[in-house]
Amino acid sequence: MKKGLTEIKQPVEAELRRFEVRFKEDMRSQVPLLDKITYYIVQRKGKQVRPILVFLSAKISGTINDSTYRAASFVELLHTATLVHDDVVDDADERRGYFSVNAIWKNKIAVLVGDYFLSKGLLLALDNREHELLQIISRAVRDMSEGELLQIEKARKLDIDESVYYEIIRMKTASLIAAACAAGAASTAETKETTEKMRSFGEKIGLAFQIKDDLFDYGDADVGKPRGIDIKEKKMTLPLIFALNQSTRKEKRHIINLIKNHSENKAKVQEVIRFVKEKGGLEYARDKMNEFKSEALGILRSFPLSDARDALEKLVFYITERAK
Repeated sequence: MKKGLTEIKQPVEAELRRFEVRFKEDMRSQVPLLDKITYYIVQRKGKQVRPILVFLSAKISGTINDSTYRAASFVELLHTATLVHDDVVDDADERRGYFSVNAIWKNKIAVLVGDYFLSKGLLLALDNREHELLQIISRAVRDMSEGELLQIEKARKLDIDESVYYEIIRMKTASLIAAACAAGAASTAETKETTEKMRSFGEKIGLAFQIKDDLFDYGDADVGKPRGIDIKEKKMTLPLIFALNQSTRKEKRHIINLIKNHSENKAKVQEVIRFVKEKGGLEYARDKMNEFKSEALGILRSFPLSDARDALEKLVFYITERAK
């Protein structure tokens, strides 16, 4: 999979290397503790899918410039802030195999660090009069917060239907990916229509990305034994929602009872997984993921042929066919 991303980012590899240097500069602080924490985070960064999206979206829409670098920095600052805050919300001790910020420095410092990253992004946009960028990212922050709260509210009753599920994942997951694509396009595009097309493209791949994650919980693809993590956390995913919709009232009551009251019992979790598979939940979710994939490819193919378009097409397949 790493090989796949290496190929995807080729058209913007030089820009990404320059971005790395600039981003480290943007993260600098006068407070030694903050500098120490930001250094720890930067050293353990992930696959950088969002900066790749910013630069490829900018390149497919026009000519990469200083505004593109600011867009990538703002998106990455926001993404880092949300990860730090998410670990506090989820009481998580690890992030990508390393100790989380809250595990080492405790929740109070982690929340303040997340706030700092967000404020750095806001100032980066304001100081450079990047008002469109500020609007794009601010909407993503609002959507992510609303999506998280909507999921918490619905998880208490386990009463999520398919339309609510799509709304939650659109806000929670797809909004930041859509913002990365829109921010990149806005930095180079001559028309709002191009920016909106790339925002829509990002939303489609974000939805497909989340459904793929849902499928992993049931052991989809080559990820070994079913994990059942979402079931343990009482999350209503698309395969489960579909399976419950195909059930009798008695079956539905039984499965919801297992999730609500026995989610720590491995045998009961396996029973839920078997139920979802038997009801065709995985096939249904896979079909929906492929629908979003097709819509994303359709948007891309409205752009002229280019190395950036080719790379984004490969990224769509990377997201929907990844093994973890």
